[in-house]
Amino acid sequence: MAKQKAAQPLKRAAHPKKNKKIIRYRRPLNINVGMIIFALIFVYMVFSVFAYVRRDKIQFYEVQEGSIVNNKNYTGIILRQEEVKNADRSGYVNYYVREGKRASNGTRVYSIDETGNLTSFLAENSEDKITLTPENLAELKKQLTTFSLTYDNDQFRSVYDAKYALEAEVMEYMNFNALDNLGAQMDQAGINFEQVKADRAGIVSYGVDSYEGLQPSGVSDAVFNRSNYTKTFTKSGNLIEKGSPVYKVITSDLWSIVFPMAEEDAKSYGDKTNLTVEFSGRDLKASGSFSVFSGTDGKSFGKLDFDKYMVQFASDRYVDFEIVSDRVDGLKIPVTSVTKKDFYLVPMDYVTQGGDSQSTGFNKELYSGSGTSVVFVPTEIYYSEGDNYYIEMGTEDGFKAGDYIVKPNSTERYQIGTSASLQGVYNINKGYAVFKQIDVQASNDEYYTVKKNMTYGLAVYDHIVLNAETVNEGELIYQ
Repeated sequence: MAKQKAAQPLKRAAHPKKNKKIIRYRRPLNINVGMIIFALIFVYMVFSVFAYVRRDKIQFYEVQEGSIVNNKNYTGIILRQEEVKNADRSGYVNYYVREGKRASNGTRVYSIDETGNLTSFLAENSEDKITLTPENLAELKKQLTTFSLTYDNDQFRSVYDAKYALEAEVMEYMNFNALDNLGAQMDQAGINFEQVKADRAGIVSYGVDSYEGLQPSGVSDAVFNRSNYTKTFTKSGNLIEKGSPVYKVITSDLWSIVFPMAEEDAKSYGDKTNLTVEFSGRDLKASGSFSVFSGTDGKSFGKLDFDKYMVQFASDRYVDFEIVSDRVDGLKIPVTSVTKKDFYLVPMDYVTQGGDSQSTGFNKELYSGSGTSVVFVPTEIYYSEGDNYYIEMGTEDGFKAGDYIVKPNSTERYQIGTSASLQGVYNINKGYAVFKQIDVQASNDEYYTVKKNMTYGLAVYDHIVLNAETVNEGELIYQ
């Protein structure tokens, strides 16, 4: 049988190739008014944000009621009537009058024991037998409290002065108590010693320095250099030489404080005859007669004279105090907020109201080819003083030097030109800087206290520019 041929696939007729690339249809760009407006708004917003970020922020201060008390601290030297008593023989000294206590004429103040037997006897017999009384302890505690409140790191030497004063006072208390309790035993032991009595009444002190005879006429800056100051304390039981200072007596309740005065102090207090001072760490305030004098070096010094409280400072030569100033109440504003501005002065009787408006202003003369006319110019009044108003100068619609204003219902004229300056601040309550006049009542390095309830001034809670140098009047303020 003949072989059959394999079936062959049918061939389709060839067709031309199709272009498969798709070309998109581009619509024409239609720019309408809405798109333009949106673009402009977008650009404006970007610019505004950028400008806001780059802009220096104006800081403001909210006006508050307050006061300034300019109390100033000083260190003065105490002058008083003092007599130093010297020992008339050598020996061991024992004191019987407490530091800062008043002794009448004839009071036993101290004794001199040439052999030292009294000192040995007191040392052997007073231990464990003689104690400090509650009054003694209270006085020592008071002195320690005063020292701790007035201590100054720059005057470390005062620590030793306080130490010696306390040691001397403890010994005086012990000896005073011992003599009361051991008098009979000393008589039995045959101990003899020379007792010295006060030859005049006064306050007894055992700290002796070189200023007991100092007078105001001998004061100079050198006496306030405490690095060279020394005070000698002679304690009970010490051996002293003949002629050495043994104690001093303060013979009057009158005393003075002398202190250096700077130029600004002389201006502040030069016309005062009486000042009130508060003593540091003592809870004590006193008034004294005040005067100013020149020292031996030509510098100015203040002098305060007192007639009481002397005994509380009997052991001191230097004292820290502050002069109490009068309290001034008002509106409290920072010094940096204050600036100055020039104004024209115009008489008050030239002010008027214009036409149907309630605006205050002045009638200004105008000149033209057809003649002279008068026009009303609304004017803001910043301040009044005496018979004059302060009005702004240099404005386009306002007044300039040489302009004439006419008095209402009169032919009298006034030529503008006289000027004066005012202190003030920039008020920003309305969103832009407006000058407001102030009247300073008191000041310190940081703040002014200004008069409140002024007609053209500030009020409580007003917002003012913190630094007046950072803005100009009329400038928009972004808080």
